[in-house]
Amino acid sequence: MNPLWYGLLGFVIFCLGCLSVFGNSVVIWVFTSTKTLRSPANMLVVNLALSDFLMMANMSPPMVHSCYHGTWMLGPTYCEYYALVGSLSGCISIWTMVWITLDRYNVIVKGVAATPLTNIGAFARNIFSWLSALIWCVSPLYGWNRYVPEGNMTACGTDYLTDDWLSHSYLYAYTFWVYLFPFFIIVYCYTYIVSAVFAHEKGMRDQAKKMGVKSLRNEEAQKTSAECRLAKVALVTVSLWFIAWTPYCVINVTGMWDKTKITPLFTIWGSL
Repeated sequence: MNPLWYGLLGFVIFCLGCLSVFGNSVVIWVFTSTKTLRSPANMLVVNLALSDFLMMANMSPPMVHSCYHGTWMLGPTYCEYYALVGSLSGCISIWTMVWITLDRYNVIVKGVAATPLTNIGAFARNIFSWLSALIWCVSPLYGWNRYVPEGNMTACGTDYLTDDWLSHSYLYAYTFWVYLFPFFIIVYCYTYIVSAVFAHEKGMRDQAKKMGVKSLRNEEAQKTSAECRLAKVALVTVSLWFIAWTPYCVINVTGMWDKTKITPLFTIWGSL
């Protein structure tokens, strides 16, 4: 690549790494040291912060180092470790987001009929996220696909250029497990969450009309309707999730279907 791209990429990854390591460290420290925040739902939040912390703490320094040298300088063994940690952390983060979304769905849509999340339930969900991610991400080390340097030579990831069914089958199965299936669950849940809030707000307005008042809410709460706030949360969450992980999906699928479009610059967007 043009040396300018290496410089820009290294600078951006350095800034993102510092922000992520500091930000997630604060989240972990605050949520674990404050008794009132030690709820089952927040155990999921801590797990998400932990996986994101591990990802950037392990991956941003080697990538900045590679950008400085313009190529991967840490050898094949560390390349496999680097890709393993990235894949593992990403899978854990995605499935933790799924559990957080399902918890919101349980509380908002089902309401009082819902079975509340317990500490054991939250812990079991976190363990599931780690174990399932570990099984998927260790597989390339034992011959089901493999971890190799990416085209830009600043990071390592799954091999999407080898033309054999065994390699492709891993990418198809892994894409379904960490992208398509979680995305379907998240969109499905947020669709019903927003619908439930809209219905609740409509009921509140109807009740206010019967009582002859403008609203059952105080003036401060009226400024930002709950349905608007939640709609924004749903839109931002799903959109950012989609934006963050779609590049990896596109790069892997393109590498299997049309290798002529794979360039060093094209492969940057996944890790970025």
